[in-house]
Amino acid sequence: MWPSCGLPRLLITLSLLAQPFEQLTAQIDELNRRLTRLVDPHAAQLLVPVGIGPDSAVTLLITMGDNPERLNTEASFAALCGVSPIEYSSGRWTSRRLNRGGDCQTNAALHRIVFTRLRVDARTQAYYERRTQEDASPSDRRTSSRIPGRCLRQAVTSSSAESASPFPVRRR
Repeated sequence: MWPSCGLPRLLITLSLLAQPFEQLTAQIDELNRRLTRLVDPHAAQLLVPVGIGPDSAVTLLITMGDNPERLNTEASFAALCGVSPIEYSSGRWTSRRLNRGGDCQTNAALHRIVFTRLRVDARTQAYYERRTQEDASPSDRRTSSRIPGRCLRQAVTSSSAESASPFPVRRR
């Protein structure tokens, strides 16, 4: 099938293409190890829940700042992350949409956490299915990202992993 002179060229080309991929994968792994070493002394309990990697944990810690006690309510954390619902109306009907304000990096981290958990965590999948069966509109389901935000705020502000979060623990 393959011309005799074409196969070695193909193998060389594939080898050359694979080398940068392997180098970048090694760099990503090293950066994740470094980020984990940075997060551990400050909020090791944040790496315990399923779906939170070192990159998302660092983003959440940066957003919380030096004084996480200023975020004393779920609503303040949701507003800071840009996932708080805002009511609006046209005069005839009232609805909700997500707040467009807030820290977009933290919003992206919450997005990654929620979609990772939707893929791998049975409790999150059950919650999503329950909300879907309740005929919640897609925007109502999007505002449900306040639920992980609530648990994450508790995880960052608490001092021990046991009281941190109702998220299931990642198996290592």
